[in-house]
Amino acid sequence: MEKADHVSFFFFFAGYREGVLWKRGRDNGQFLSRKFVLSEREGALKYFNKNDAREPKAIIKIEHLNATFQPAKIGNPNGLQITYLRDNSTRNIFVYHEDGKEIVDWFNAIRAARFHYLQVAYPIAVDVDLVPKLTRNFLKEGFMEKTGPKHTEGFKKRWFTLDDRRLMYFKDPMDAFARGEVFIGSTENNYKVEEGLPPSTQGNHWQYGITITTPDRKFLFTCESDPERTEWIAAFHKVLNKPMLPQEFAGQSTLLRAQSRGYETTLRRAKPRRCHGHCTSQRLRG
Repeated sequence: MEKADHVSFFFFFAGYREGVLWKRGRDNGQFLSRKFVLSEREGALKYFNKNDAREPKAIIKIEHLNATFQPAKIGNPNGLQITYLRDNSTRNIFVYHEDGKEIVDWFNAIRAARFHYLQVAYPIAVDVDLVPKLTRNFLKEGFMEKTGPKHTEGFKKRWFTLDDRRLMYFKDPMDAFARGEVFIGSTENNYKVEEGLPPSTQGNHWQYGITITTPDRKFLFTCESDPERTEWIAAFHKVLNKPMLPQEFAGQSTLLRAQSRGYETTLRRAKPRRCHGHCTSQRLRG
């Protein structure tokens, strides 16, 4: 699948694109036909549950939009994963189209819309500096085991995605929302990664441990093999060795506030439920 690498290719008619994509349902996992509309003027990507619906099911700001090809994960050669931030949490949407050219056109339209947004947001930046910010691939994905904040809760197998400084974990690779998230800062801000686990650690099924130390606490993970651990540590070092940008400190503060309460931030969104006077706040799941 060919992707555009030059700004000259980033074009969609009059800053607007409309079409139908197969979207995976958040709860039942079925792919259903949905209308998508990308509007540069509105600065948003919208999708509708019905073609004739007046109100969109979701409005995604171009500012927080990312797209990456995921044929293996989605199980379709034309699969595209769309991610965006909502209330500082990451939401995943999985789509595909039977026509490979159509999905590539959607990908390039998203990049074109992002390029226009970045030109406005950073008026003195040159185009060559904006291109790497249009869309991004994840630094690393795969299964690891994790334990809770007390390190006594037992280890659970989770799917992890490292998206720049966000290490998100999911029960299933195709989950719409992460069950939790860990902010990965920089070495100069007292973050570090090491091979191995503390000597007292118990309950892990996999033997190849990783310890990530943050200013607030330590996170323990295990990998199925030593090569897999090596890949994860290399990916973490790529992030740790980059100085933090001013806007990244806001994301750090949000997650550290949750971690200081003794658990990671839960980003999974549950369906609204009726409360009959007995609802209580839910703790975060592992």
